[in-house]
Amino acid sequence: VNLKWWEIFNDPILDTLVIVALNENKNVLIAISRIEEARANLGFTEADIFPRIDLQGGATRGNFTGGLKLDSEINNFFIAPVVNWEIDFWGKFRRANESAKAQYLASEFSLRKIQISLITEVVSTYFLLLDFKERLTISENTLQSRIESLRIIQERFDKGIIPEIDLNQAQIQKEIAAATVPLYKRLVAQTEHSLSILLGRMPSSIKTGIEIDERDVPPEIPIGLTSQLLERRPDISESLFLLQSQNARVGVAVAQMFPSISLTGLFGLASYDLSTLTEGNPAWSISGSLLGPIFNFGKNTSRVEVEEARTEQALYQYENTVLNAFREVEDALVEVQTFKEQLQSIERQYLAAKNAEMLSRMRYDGGVTSYLEVLESERTLFNAELQLSEVRQQTFNSYIKPNLL
Repeated sequence: VNLKWWEIFNDPILDTLVIVALNENKNVLIAISRIEEARANLGFTEADIFPRIDLQGGATRGNFTGGLKLDSEINNFFIAPVVNWEIDFWGKFRRANESAKAQYLASEFSLRKIQISLITEVVSTYFLLLDFKERLTISENTLQSRIESLRIIQERFDKGIIPEIDLNQAQIQKEIAAATVPLYKRLVAQTEHSLSILLGRMPSSIKTGIEIDERDVPPEIPIGLTSQLLERRPDISESLFLLQSQNARVGVAVAQMFPSISLTGLFGLASYDLSTLTEGNPAWSISGSLLGPIFNFGKNTSRVEVEEARTEQALYQYENTVLNAFREVEDALVEVQTFKEQLQSIERQYLAAKNAEMLSRMRYDGGVTSYLEVLESERTLFNAELQLSEVRQQTFNSYIKPNLL
């Protein structure tokens, strides 16, 4: 899977942030550790298929050995390697190994899912930060403009040209703009702190690149993408391997209903005197054993039923994951199209509001209209600027959802 989809935004700073997050984010590091755990568990389970070689030794003294009582006390010393092998006649170990292998592959796709989710969160938080910084700039510029307007209104009031209500309205508009400045300062700081945590760092300020109002919207997403592209989604692959892992556990449970067959072999040295142990005659034995359930009140049958029920749940989970994948892709395509249309409408609204604000001020200065018209035009323009920045951010975010990968 090509993870570098964020490069469509052509922002070197964003590229750096994503790379840092992939290397330092704590959730990614946890997922990598889980892969190592699954790999070790696979090796642990695979070892059960092969014979086990142990070293056995012992020393005894007494007049009873081998089930017989002797006339005198004797010493007995031995040392020998012992081979134990439970023959996988019913496939119990093979199915357990199959389950562990599928679990390991699922952990690989779980890491990829976490990576994609992390990239998505980093990029979306980055654009949210750009949005809040843009709105902070708009608020600061609006505040400066209204401070200047208030100064002019104050001079006109002092000269008795305008009524006091015009002065009060100008003061209100100035404070409305002033109140938004600390609001967006707070949101900028909080967003920077959230992005820092995604990068695996202490909360701090974040350097950003191109301003959000200077960015070009990415190209159109082609319509009619094949559904086979959904097979690349790591959440679907992870769910599929979890289903395979659980299905293999059914085979393990079934195999436990049948007898287990084991072989044990021993070949070593034995002596009645410790000093002559290495010179003693070879000692050997080979044996086989069979252990099988006869009556356990339905325990083994219930074990199979439990695993079958869990497999059914895993199947439903896989089907639900696939259905949600189709829904998310359709939703994302709709968002891309509708946000672009909404952005174009807000841009036209902003241009009209900007022109209306200029004309209202000219009409007021010429004595043609009241100050209420100016206030309404300023309020409309301010809201349109803030909304334009927000919709820009939402438009970019509609492109960065993992359900389009």
